[in-house]
Amino acid sequence: MPTALYLDDLAVGRKFATGSVTLTLEGCKAFAAEFDPQPFHLDEAAARDSFFGRIAASGWYTAAVSMRLLVEGELTIAGGLIGLGGQTTWPRPTYPGDTLRVETEILAVRTSESKPDRGIVTARNQTFNQHGEAVQIAVVKMLVPRRPPS
Repeated sequence: MPTALYLDDLAVGRKFATGSVTLTLEGCKAFAAEFDPQPFHLDEAAARDSFFGRIAASGWYTAAVSMRLLVEGELTIAGGLIGLGGQTTWPRPTYPGDTLRVETEILAVRTSESKPDRGIVTARNQTFNQHGEAVQIAVVKMLVPRRPPS
């Protein structure tokens, strides 16, 4: 089990990586059927006539897979990855068969003025496909505890 990281361990510019996962057609369709039932995620004929030209994974599936990769990756924050908000973009589609991985870069670290036992970290999480192309970029703020006194 990797060592848990605290606010005191993080610095601007520090980078973290994850493993990878390959999306399956079945996984993409199952997620879409439950959470994003649009024709271009579920039906081959409709997808061919869409902007995508074939079945595309839901952006929310890409986000969910990215979160799983982050939880299992190098960025092991004490107490878990607790999000406070952010902005997510999908610069290109994700498709069944794509192999995704996430790279995180710390952009800002600050201690809370009202609660000095914690702070806020801003990070950029970029999800890449097997070609090294960004398919999702999420700039997020996370609540991170300070290291407790010994």
